[in-house]
Amino acid sequence: MDKINLNEILQIEDLLNVKIRFNLMFRDNWNPIDDFKNGNLEVMLEGHYHNYPNKRSYKVGQVTIAFVKIHPKENYWLLFHIGKVTKDLNVYNGIGYEYEALKEYEKYFGRLIIRFKNRSQMMIRNAASVIDDCEVSQLLPDTFDNDLFPGYDKVNISWIELKRVIEKDTWKTALENQKGVYLLTDISNGKQYVGSAYGESMILGRWRFYIRNGHGGNIGLTPINFIHVQENFRFSILDIYKSTTDDLIIIARENWWKQILQSRRFGYNEN
Repeated sequence: MDKINLNEILQIEDLLNVKIRFNLMFRDNWNPIDDFKNGNLEVMLEGHYHNYPNKRSYKVGQVTIAFVKIHPKENYWLLFHIGKVTKDLNVYNGIGYEYEALKEYEKYFGRLIIRFKNRSQMMIRNAASVIDDCEVSQLLPDTFDNDLFPGYDKVNISWIELKRVIEKDTWKTALENQKGVYLLTDISNGKQYVGSAYGESMILGRWRFYIRNGHGGNIGLTPINFIHVQENFRFSILDIYKSTTDDLIIIARENWWKQILQSRRFGYNEN
């Protein structure tokens, strides 16, 4: 199958007036793909139209193409914006421009994925010099979403991520059919909480409570401010068991993990 480059899809005639920004990381090393999945497009556009401390990124009238890297170790990028610079705000080390989105390309936003290896340290490239190397990988039928359940041993997500994925079909199916022992980690201080799930909807049911109130009715967690939980807690799974497993086995395993991790002495477990 012949490769398709980016401009075979976009059909931009004046490439000399186009710049492509490959958005890796900005805002305290936060990966902008997380902002895309959380719907924070405004934050992403602030990064895209950001000027360096001593260098302008664009000129008035230029077309800008915005890609975000899907995974830090892979060369796949998601298109999230194409716009035209309408005003230079003369701001350095901040948002430097006013712009308008080009509506004729909106049908590709969040759907077009390219493969491109940026061999330069520069994030902003002249389109004419790189567009032939931007190989179209996929044109998704709907907006990008890579939130498939990764496997029980690979779950390690923040509260914000959990809120986003917990009602997705693959996550619901995986979590509502397994009893288990799970771990909450407070990244602000390293304290941990070991919990078990064997009631209605199993792990799914327990984790839904953390989304609702942050503490799930657990004595050791109730004093913690809900905002603190949202900003600092991560969720992972230590053990999983079939739904037919005796609850006493789950409880025994929960106690074993509490001893191993010393979560009663140094963490949030109080029993």
